[in-house]
Amino acid sequence: MSDADQFRELSEAYALGALDPEDRAAVAAHLATGCVKCSKALGESQWLVSQLAYLAAEAAPSEMLRGRLLKTVREEAAVANTQTPKLAIPLWMWGAVAAALLFAFYNAYETRLLDERIRSTQAELTAQMKIQQESAEQLAIARREAVILTDPKSMWIKMAAGNKNLPVLQATWHQEFGIVVSGWKLPIPSSNRTLQLWLIPKTPGAKPVPSLTLRPDWSGKFDLVVANPPESVGETKALAITEEPEGGSPQPTTAPIWVGAVAGK
Repeated sequence: MSDADQFRELSEAYALGALDPEDRAAVAAHLATGCVKCSKALGESQWLVSQLAYLAAEAAPSEMLRGRLLKTVREEAAVANTQTPKLAIPLWMWGAVAAALLFAFYNAYETRLLDERIRSTQAELTAQMKIQQESAEQLAIARREAVILTDPKSMWIKMAAGNKNLPVLQATWHQEFGIVVSGWKLPIPSSNRTLQLWLIPKTPGAKPVPSLTLRPDWSGKFDLVVANPPESVGETKALAITEEPEGGSPQPTTAPIWVGAVAGK
């Protein structure tokens, strides 16, 4: 039996939260690899678990049952008053009432536990699928960046800063896969500011074309990947980076900090 078959057999127990910690961790780790068959099996198990709530018995006696029970109690009490004044309600009737109430409380408790387990399982599955999606997106970006940086067809563009105390950025442009702009030890903008990439068209008088924004990380590392540049290499004269309000701007609001000419195009 393959690992995938083994994990698919555990999908229903995983969806119910019934696995021990070791098996649960193993299944979660396997799902994180992006196994399509196991993810599908887990989705089916989740749907099956979600239907269990509809199979639970009614949590409380119906109005009809309650009415009949009270009517019977009153009738028995009336008969007992005429026959045995010292005993208003037969003992067996008290036992029936207690049993009915106990059964209702038990069903309500079991239903609540099942609902809580279903909600917990659904939340955990949603979080796991979100992690898988984010991992897949990050992997796709990393692969694209690797192609741009290593393909001989890529164009290398040096982006110097107007301030000599700032580091030089390196831009790499691949006609098919996009642009990578990277640098280290960049100053970090204030909390409501970011860095934005611009493409300067060759056409005289044309306005800069806005691209993506990115803040350097805590160490000053800057690694921007643009999968679909708004302009082609042949139509672009230079690349520039400015500091803009968080979220970016439709047109630059500050002077360029870094500029790199797209030579030979």
